Amino acid sequence: MSDVHELVERYLAAWNETDPAARRAAVEAVFADGAVYVDPLAVAEGRDALDATIGAVQGQFPGFVFRLVGAVDAHHDIARFTWELGPADGPAPIEGFDVAEIADGRFVRVNGFLNRVPG
Repeated sequence: MSDVHELVERYLAAWNETDPAARRAAVEAVFADGAVYVDPLAVAEGRDALDATIGAVQGQFPGFVFRLVGAVDAHHDIARFTWELGPADGPAPIEGFDVAEIADGRFVRVNGFLNRVPG
């Protein structure tokens, strides 16, 4: 498993972590200090905001989990990957992809896009 693929897996695990202390530890391990996350619905700057954003998404979609869809595509210090969000044991109604910048083994910026959302 490549380092970038492993980082993406840990990133998605952070989005799935519901224990606040474990989630915070995952956020600190995956995101650089001062990291930024941007998608059509949210902007989070810094680890505190990232942690709060993940918690808010979990509150909006209780019981849903993020799953990697397909392969991680990466070159230089940039990765892109598709994910889905849905019940652990059923089809996912939400799908998107992220483009992430990496420095020193952590994400410094993640730009998220939504491909499929419920109507």
